Amino acid sequence: MKTKITELLGIEYPIIQGGMAWVADYHLAAAVSEAGGLGIIGAGGAPASFVREQIQKTKELTKKPFGVNVMLMNPEADEIARVIVEEGVPVVTTGAGNPGKYLASWKEAGIKVIPVVASVALARMMERAGVDAVIAEGTESGGHIGAATTMTLVPQVVDAVKIPVIAAGGIADGRGFAAAMMLGAEAVQMGTRFVVARESIVHENYKKKILAAKDIDSEVTGTSHGHPVRQLRNNMTREYLKLEKAGAPFEELEHLTLGALRKAVVEGDTVNGTLMAGQIAGMIREEMTCAEMIQEIMKQAESLLK
Repeated sequence: MKTKITELLGIEYPIIQGGMAWVADYHLAAAVSEAGGLGIIGAGGAPASFVREQIQKTKELTKKPFGVNVMLMNPEADEIARVIVEEGVPVVTTGAGNPGKYLASWKEAGIKVIPVVASVALARMMERAGVDAVIAEGTESGGHIGAATTMTLVPQVVDAVKIPVIAAGGIADGRGFAAAMMLGAEAVQMGTRFVVARESIVHENYKKKILAAKDIDSEVTGTSHGHPVRQLRNNMTREYLKLEKAGAPFEELEHLTLGALRKAVVEGDTVNGTLMAGQIAGMIREEMTCAEMIQEIMKQAESLLK
């Protein structure tokens, strides 16, 4: 399927894998790229040396385009930005901030820059700054979220900017893909669906929680301090929401979640770990390879779009 995004990024299918911290390592990124989508390494809060290693390992597994997601709040963001240029990474997606300070060096290196946006205002600002495309991410997504839904955000961003728009949030199958195309998107980004991919390094306990999830099993914490995060309900979310309701200070709440994502992904602690997942988790019932997933989504989408 050809769209402005497949042509811009040199990929076969307009499917991008979310750059999830701790989850999106070189195994997953390479598998998605090999399957014809765009695999993304999630830099998260990792040091620059780790990100370089991940990039080099991805190159060993695929010759196809891939990207790195940079969390701009990372203390080593400046160094990571340099590593991306030095390693010749073709695509960068960004979150949690404005990538403006890195744009000149990235563009000079021929890197395609695609920030995640949660509002029309931010999408317009990014377009003026000279980015290549934006990812309009709805509140249905797992992890850090904005307030608008995918269904309302995507068409408004499409109408507001001339650059291509990628839809994210609440997309896990060909129906969601086709709906995103109808809203004017040129590609979709998926996170939760790829968490349970066979190539994903996520602990089996975490995967099983997603596969067993119901439609109402996700919960949003952190709304009171302006950093809402969507994840699956567990002991940690219940404790967090109780403290949040009681007006606990931000520092106390942050201490509760310190290292919680690693606990879930690496150790399989589904009780006190952070099980980041979108509302779409209730639709995901089977562990598949990245290639099987992408083929299934594209087959269903093409049939619907006809």
